[in-house]
Amino acid sequence: PLQYKGIIEEHTAVRKDAGLFDVSHMGEISIEGDDSISFLQRIITNDVSRLGPYQIMYSPICYPHGGIVDDVLIYKYSDSKFLMVTNAANTLKDYNWLLKNISGNVKIEDVSKDFALLAIQGPKAERILSRITDYDLSKVRFFRFVDKVNIDGIEAMVSRTGYTGEDGFEIYLSPECAPLLWEKLLHAGKDMNLMAAGLGARDTLRLEAALPLYGNEISEDITPLEGGLQRFVRLTKGDFIGRDSLMERQDNKVQRKLIGCEILDRGIIRQGYKVFKDDKEIGYITSGGHSPSLNKSIGMAIIDAKYACVDQDVYILARKRMLRARIVGLPFYKKT
Repeated sequence: PLQYKGIIEEHTAVRKDAGLFDVSHMGEISIEGDDSISFLQRIITNDVSRLGPYQIMYSPICYPHGGIVDDVLIYKYSDSKFLMVTNAANTLKDYNWLLKNISGNVKIEDVSKDFALLAIQGPKAERILSRITDYDLSKVRFFRFVDKVNIDGIEAMVSRTGYTGEDGFEIYLSPECAPLLWEKLLHAGKDMNLMAAGLGARDTLRLEAALPLYGNEISEDITPLEGGLQRFVRLTKGDFIGRDSLMERQDNKVQRKLIGCEILDRGIIRQGYKVFKDDKEIGYITSGGHSPSLNKSIGMAIIDAKYACVDQDVYILARKRMLRARIVGLPFYKKT
């Protein structure tokens, strides 16, 4: 659902207490075999050799020209067993891309049908989830996971990850058990104001945390260097798909950059609105909206790199009105 009780109420619950999301639409692809590491090294821009067992890595996957196929999470069980979590709409595309570029002793399988995915997010997430499991969740560090956790009689894989800018966990389990666990979690967190949260709040939360959304901040036409993902591109690790193009773009300096902006006039900005400086069009809004936490209109934009300076004023054409905005550092919101 887009919302249950309301986007702002759900958003606020995640920031102050906790929210529960059903994100079972995400895709899962298993990668197994003796050559899994060398295969993934060629597929993703990040360096999978740095991962230990039961660690998680975020990474773009690039086309040869440097544009992005998808941004994914890589879960490592062992040197020969990995799980790739994909954006929902990209799962089939990603799967076909992996098959097209397969090499060595590797088996790839779309296992999305085997997983439901619930995400409990917010400062009280650990306390609530701990009520219905005997596993010590404090031992699960950020971007780590544990398998076969017993959650009130339901077996699940639990990772300390999320898409909200808050602490929390994502719970991978069999689809037939998901409705029951959903109800168990809501009951366990009722006195801590745990609230069911929809995809509307998920979007406002990730925007405040400046987390990219495929099709907005990153796409086939936007490289990781332009989309603010430089730290996930390991150009020195060896060859990977897109490396030559990204090396060339880096050497010639990136022509476009992702920036954050706060609207100084009254008005809300949306994806696709044009950005201007001195009457010259310099880019466009990738994501925009009202920030419930900051009570401001905010947005991210891809603009000409020479104008991407914090504290500079720009103008955004919102339908027929020019709104004054100021470039600010990202993220807009950081958890305390």
